[in-house]
This record gives sequence, C-alpha cells and structure tokens, in this order.
Amino acid sequence: MSQEFDELGTPGTSRVFEPIVVSDESTVVAVYEPEITDDDGYQSEADLEDAFIAQLVAQAYGRLHITKASDLEANLRSQLEKLNAVVFTDTEWKRFFTEKIASKSDGIVEKTNRIQEDHVQVLVRDDGTSKNIRLIDKTNVHNNSLQVINQYQTEGAGGGAKRSHRYDVTILINGLPLVHVELKRRGVALKEAFNQIDRYQRESFWSDSGLFEYVQLFVISNGTHTKYYANTTRERRIKEAEGGKRGKKQTSNTFEFTSWWTDANNKRIGDLTAFTKTFFARHTLLNLLTRYCVFDVARTLLVMRPYQIVAAERILQRITTATNYKQLGTLAAGGYIWHTTGSGKTLTSFKTAQLACRLPGVQKVLFVVDRKDLDYQTIREYERFEKGAVDGTNNTAHLKRRLEDPDSTIIVTTIQKLSRFIEQNNGHEIYSGHLVLIFDECHRSQFGDMGTSIRKAFKRYHLFGFTGTPIFAENAGSSGRPLRTTEQVFGDKLHTYTIVDAINDQNVLPFRVSYQNTVRVADHVIDKQVEAIDTDEVLMHPDRISGVTEYILDNFDTKTKRTAGYTLGDKRVRGFNSMLAVSSIAMLRLYYDEFAKQQTERKALDPGYQPLKVATIFSYAANEEAGGILGDEGFDTGDLDTTSRDFLERAINDYNALFGTSYDTSAAKFENYYKDLARRVKDRDVDLVIVVNMFLTGFDATTLNTLWVDKSLRQHGLVQAFSRTNRILNSVKAYGNIVCFRDLEENVDDALALFGNKDARGIVLLKPYEEYYTAYADLVGDLTSEFPSGEDPLGEEAEKRFAGLFGAILRLRNILTSFDEFAGDTLLTPRQLQDYQSIYLNVHDKHRNRDEPEKESVLDDVVFEIELIKQVEVNIDYILMLVAKWRDAKGDGSDKEMEALVTIQNTIDASPSLRNKRDLILAFVDSMTVSDVSTDWAAFIAERREAELEELIDNEKLKDTETREFVNSAFRAGAVPSGGTAITRILPPTSRFSASGEHGAKKQRVFLKLLTFFERYNGIG
Repeated sequence: MSQEFDELGTPGTSRVFEPIVVSDESTVVAVYEPEITDDDGYQSEADLEDAFIAQLVAQAYGRLHITKASDLEANLRSQLEKLNAVVFTDTEWKRFFTEKIASKSDGIVEKTNRIQEDHVQVLVRDDGTSKNIRLIDKTNVHNNSLQVINQYQTEGAGGGAKRSHRYDVTILINGLPLVHVELKRRGVALKEAFNQIDRYQRESFWSDSGLFEYVQLFVISNGTHTKYYANTTRERRIKEAEGGKRGKKQTSNTFEFTSWWTDANNKRIGDLTAFTKTFFARHTLLNLLTRYCVFDVARTLLVMRPYQIVAAERILQRITTATNYKQLGTLAAGGYIWHTTGSGKTLTSFKTAQLACRLPGVQKVLFVVDRKDLDYQTIREYERFEKGAVDGTNNTAHLKRRLEDPDSTIIVTTIQKLSRFIEQNNGHEIYSGHLVLIFDECHRSQFGDMGTSIRKAFKRYHLFGFTGTPIFAENAGSSGRPLRTTEQVFGDKLHTYTIVDAINDQNVLPFRVSYQNTVRVADHVIDKQVEAIDTDEVLMHPDRISGVTEYILDNFDTKTKRTAGYTLGDKRVRGFNSMLAVSSIAMLRLYYDEFAKQQTERKALDPGYQPLKVATIFSYAANEEAGGILGDEGFDTGDLDTTSRDFLERAINDYNALFGTSYDTSAAKFENYYKDLARRVKDRDVDLVIVVNMFLTGFDATTLNTLWVDKSLRQHGLVQAFSRTNRILNSVKAYGNIVCFRDLEENVDDALALFGNKDARGIVLLKPYEEYYTAYADLVGDLTSEFPSGEDPLGEEAEKRFAGLFGAILRLRNILTSFDEFAGDTLLTPRQLQDYQSIYLNVHDKHRNRDEPEKESVLDDVVFEIELIKQVEVNIDYILMLVAKWRDAKGDGSDKEMEALVTIQNTIDASPSLRNKRDLILAFVDSMTVSDVSTDWAAFIAERREAELEELIDNEKLKDTETREFVNSAFRAGAVPSGGTAITRILPPTSRFSASGEHGAKKQRVFLKLLTFFERYNGIG
C-alpha cells in the first residue's frame, strides 16, 4: 500500500511513493480483529494459566520448570553466558552475582536502574582482566532469550507469620525475571490481581536473592480484562502503605494508573488470548522493555501507553521516509499528533525526541513551547526525563551556544526565544542543519508571526505538532482573517487519541456538568449579545454577582469534597480545589471583592467559619479569537489600564499577606507570582483561583476538581478549560466537576462532537443524578434488609455479600455527594454509616491479616474500598475532643457517660488509621486522672511508646542506641526506610550469606515490627 506525493509532498501526483507501513514489526499492532471462539465452558484459574503458557510457548518462548532460587540462579548464569559468549568460572560467577546482580543493599530502584540505564556490567575475571557483560541486548533485541516459568515458590512473611507464596507466571529475559503476570479466574475483580502483587512485594519479592525485584513490568488479568503497568506503581503503593512520603507529582501510584493495551486505532485488547498475541509478541515485549520505558530523574519507572508508542513510531517513520525521499522542509516531512489534553503528551514528545536524535543524519531535536508553559510546567516535566535538556533562561546567547554545541542533541526552548535568535542571527549555519522541530500545544503557536519566521528560517527540517484540540475547518473562523488549520501548517494527522478514547481507557476522568440559571434572557438573545449590549445591567449586576458568589460559598464543600481527606505528597489535605473562569477583568474584580465581603460576613456570624483561600491572576490579553481559542494572556502587566493594574497589585498584596510572600506587578516579580500561585494550586494550598484566561489552557493540577464557569466557552476553549478538572489523582476524585452559570449546553455538545465524536456525550459526561441515585437506593435497600445495622454477617459467603454491597455503596456515594440533590437524602444516617463502616473494616482486617497463611478465603476476590473510607478519616484531636466530652459526663449518673464512651468506641472502629490504636485510646480513657486531656494524653503515649519499643528491642536482641536513633529518624521523616543498609545496622550479628537465609528473614521480620510500631504511634504523640 502506498500514497502518492509529488516532489513537495502534495497528494495526487505520481512523482514519489511514500509507504504507509514502514515495518512489519511496529510495536503496536495496526488493527486487531478478535478471533471467534466457541469455548464458552467454565475456566478455572489453573486452566487460564495453562492456556496462557501454551500460547507463549507457541510464540517461541522457552518453557522452564523452575520453582526454587537455586535453579533460577543457575538458569540466569547459563543465559548470560549464552548472550555474552562467555563461560564463568564458579568464583567469577559468585563474585559477579553477589556484587553486580544480587547485592543485598540493592532494592527495586537500584535494580531498575541496572536494567534501564546500566545494563552493561563489568566482570573482573580470575586472571585480572575485565569483560563487559550485557544483562540485556538493547541494540538487537532479538538476541535476547525469552523463557516462561510458573508457580515459582518462595517463603516470606506477612501478618506476623511465615507465608509460602507461589507466583503465577513469570517471563525471564536472559534469565532475569523482568515481567510478572498475576492471573485471577474469570469473574474476579481485576484490582484483586493488583492487590495480590502488592502483597507479594511486602511479603516475599525481597526473599532469596531478591531477583524478583528486577521485575520491570506487571501484567494483571482475569481472562476477560488485562492491564499492564511499571514496577514503580508497586513501589509507590508500598510506600503509601508504610505511611511514607510520596513525590508531589502523582504518577503510577495506584490501580488507577494501570494501562490497557490497544491496537493502533485505540481499540482495547482486553481478552488474555488477544493480549498475549499482541503485547507478548516477542518484538513488542522487548521493544517495551528496551525502548518505551522511561526511568526519570526521580528514579520513577514509566512505561508508555500504546497510543504514545504509536505516535512516537509514526513520527520516526515519517522522519525516515521524508529523509529518504528528500522531502525535508516540506509538509510531507512532518505532521501532527492529536492526543487529548491530559494524555501524557510530554512523555510522548520526550521519548520521540530521544529516539529521533539517534536516527542517522539528525543533528538536533528542538522541542518548542510557549514561554509560560516552559517556565512553569514543561521545564519540570522535561527535566524529569533528561536533566539539563531545558534551556530555561531568558538569554538568547545561551540558546545560541546550545545550538552550536554538537553534544546538545535535545534542546527544549520557547517559541519567543527561538524567534529572537532568528532575528539576531540571519544566515546562521544551524538553519541548514538536519533538524526535527516539535511544537507543543501547536494550536496556540502555529498561527503567529513567530511560527512563520521559524518555518521560513530553517531549510532542512521536519515539523511536528502535538495538540489536544486541533484547528479544523469547523473551528478555524469564518469572519475577518481566517485561521489556518492544523493540517495546513503541520501536514498529515499521524495519530489520533481523543477525549473519548482517554475516558474509555480511564486515563482521564469524565465530566459532571451542571447548570445554574442566574439570569432569564429571551430565547432569541444569545450570550454574546447579552455581553455586548447589557453587561452592566444583566451579567455584571451586583445582585447576580452576589447570588453566584453565595452559591459557590454554600456549595463549595460539597462540590470540592472539602470533608474528604487524602494524602498529597508528605501532607494530609482535605478536599480538592477549584477555579472560577469569568469573561473579563472587570467581572473578575467584582467577584474577587464580593468573595472577600461575603466571607467577612460569614466569619462575623460564625467565628468557627473557615474562609476559603481565594487568589486571582490576569494580565493584558487580546479578545477571544475565532474558533473558541482562548486569548493567550502573557505577562504584559504594563499594558493593563490603571484601574486593572491597581486592583491586581491589591490582590497580590492579599496573597502576600496570606502566604508571607513579596510579589508585585513588575515584570520579573509577576512571573514569579504566576509560578508560585501555580505551585500552591498544585499543592492544594489555594482553595479557589479566579481567572479570565490564565490557567485555562496548558495548566495541570491533579488536585483541581471543579470549574465554576461564568464566561462564554465554546469548541477549542471549552474542552481546554473543562480539561483542567479531569486529571486522575485517586479513587476519591471520580470526575471533573463543571458548574455553569451560563447556558452552555449546546456549546458542550458541539465541542464534544468536534473533538470526540457524535456519541461522545454519553461517554464524556456523567449520567444523570437519577440513574446513580436509583442504583444507590436499591443497594441500600438490600444492605439494610439483609444486614441490619450493628449485626455482623455470619460466615464467609455472607461477609463476601456484605463487602460487595457496601463497597458498591461507597463508590456510588463518592459520586453522589457532589450532586446538590443528594444533600438530606442519603438514606443512611451518620450512625448507620459508621456502624456499617466498622463492620466493613472488621471484615477487611480479618481476611487481609489472616493468621493461617495457607488458608484461602472466598473474600480473596473482593476489592475493598479502603481509600473511600479514609476520605472521611478522623484524627486524634477529634478523638481527644470526644474524650473530653466523656470526662465532662463522667459520674453524673446519666446515660450521657455511656453514650459518650460508645461514641468514642464507634468512631475508633470506623477509622482505618485509628483501629490499631484502639487499645491505647481506651486504656487512656480508663487511666484519666487530670482535667487537661491533651497533657495527660501526651504523657500517657510517651510512656507506652517507650515501654513497647524497649520490649521490641529486647525480644529481637536489637542494638539499643542504633534502634532508638533509627526510630527517631523514622518519626522525623514520616516513614520507615525499607531500602539501603539503615535497618541492617540495628540488627544483631548474623551471616548475610547463610544458606538458610537467616539474615534476610530477620531483617524483614524486624522491618515489619518496626513498621507496625511506627504506624501505631505516628502522629498521635
């Protein structure tokens, strides 16, 4: 198959032929058509496993029967000998294995680094010479051997007891376990396979020689659905479970970040048989491991999703073919990628740039972004992938040096700086170089004079654009100077991944859009006309501004889930934050002052009222352009009129007073204000930010869940603005919340049809309230009739039924709580909810901390929604307040004393984090002798903590001083360190390499005990 091009790449002539398919070994299959099968009988988990292995063998995987560590090591030795054409002596192998592969001080991060960045290790031979030993061949992937093993057995520890584990299926690459597959029988929730791997990491992947910590990719499947993810998902999830710190950048940290596999048309391949034929094709799997994983500077392993891989390969194919057919500098040499907002364009473009600069003849890859995107977002993203790639200075001379440096192959710069370079360096030799230019968010940069001058200056280039919202003929404008379409500027569309695809794949969240009527306008008068004719009297009338502000303040807690708690970075936060988008600076001023006025009034009426932290930002910008493109606000505060600039100065002073900063509207400090505000929004320090256009495009904050809209949005701008709210964070954040104070329903439908498809509405938008509530009411009815409040379910089957019902109720409540209609109609009283929650946690603890490790439970298939319970978590201060109430009621002879005590017990039982402190709290209640609850509690905890630590040290024969230093350091850091040698220093002397593995077992047992101790006392002293 081919497409015809003339010498300039124009379709329709017969001068040049460009093949559509360059290689029959594309990593992602072009189109996958599922095979029809008549196999509809029951399939056990063992049957599923057998069929999976048989298929791998048919795909030329070697079949091994290895179930113990010694055989795994022996096979590794032989495979590395084969790959490297070497024969190890026994002493060489022992030295190489213990020092270069299985060092006791290495954990997942070190082993991941060895595969991703340091895969050639040096063997010191017995005769003193050295030889390079490749662990994996990245130059010719077909030199690597693939083997499959199953039911590998190891012994670990969990729940205070030894546990034997049998891993389902593992793929060995040159003898190293680099891919692990966890299978569940059909009908079992896929998340349970994820949880199973989570348990293996805690309890046994570290055991023996720790080779299973080399696993780079995990695959989970229940036969019907199959997903994959990188090892850092596991690593970060463990750190969360340990109460440790996470990076503030939320990636790959929960089940929500696992990925579906698809074909190149984004059609999901979920069935295990189809998945195996495509994902586990030898060249696909090896490409994923060697080309499409990114180990960033934060030591986080990211694996690309199929649509990202397709985009990268299609750009690489276009570079190769355009070079071969001498089409450089023409449209035929480039193209654009339409990947929806939030789909990971930065990772895609980075990997593309990295691979492109390795192609023969390519001298440099320039990644071109808008100034504020570079300074405040892309710079952080790109620096994660390659330190020093970003040219973040305002110095054009620095860019000139980078362009002239042959070692600078990837340069990230701004369109403004590149344009200045062109103005100042007419005829520079770089213009004749073979360059690849990649424009980020190309819909904003493609139409200006700067973009034109860049395209005119360079001669031998490939021009590629990434955009989530392309410019089509439909949104290119029809009056005045029409905009050029994205295709006219960049060339062919090389790949598409729309918002519909992203929501289907659960890579971004759907939207929940509601409309609040604030003004009645005649049907024939459109919003634009109202703004132009009657702004002061209608849209900006004080009563309307006051009413909208009052609605936001009244409903803020509900819409942003301000009562929900979750962990963000190294702190505990409550709820999400939001953005109010308004149509003009004049309207912004009115809203800002009205929020201040109403919050002052509320504080006066209720001293306990917690005001929202409100901030604002804007600068001079042209009016909204054609096609719904939002005007691009820069940092030109000097162009503001006096009234607007004075107001901005006042708003920044309010911000300075709130956060102890010192910004103003001068050019340098205003840019820093933008940067600081962006950071505080992302860190959940700001509750509400009021904007005109700023932050509505290109700004990502996972903590932002609500957009209040009081401006006309349409097409491109509507999708961009809405997409600020739908970044995945955790299971508590289930959708992006849009509250419109304008009638935008038709605009929403038009935009979704343009950038999704005509059926997008049913996928992109949440279902109506009634559908969720009806399902919720049915579940609550079943729950209350089958399990009366306060009564425990009897037997495992009843426990399974209860856990399934209550988990489904939690998920629906999480969606319903932001609907206005749900308030006062929740069907379950707070006490009922607390009782059911306590029972739910009891069932979870019983089956997740089983004392009989070999005993299987029917509840092993149940996914517990603990994160949804944690969002209403109470802290120790609240418990101490209840204790104070109990103390006040004590001895008065009424029922208040018993009621207060029962309230304390119920609150503890319903709290995931306080349940393991129940005996401490109740013992404290029994021991109370003084009136100052806080002082008495602190003394009580200090005494008990010291006694339990002393007992732990004595029982495990630990080094006293070193252990106390270790524990104190953990409490200061907020986590118990699991890697490195810190824990080894507190252990009594044992042989590190004993055949029985005594040292490893001791180390893990002590770690688990210290972790339990830490979780028991952390944050309550």
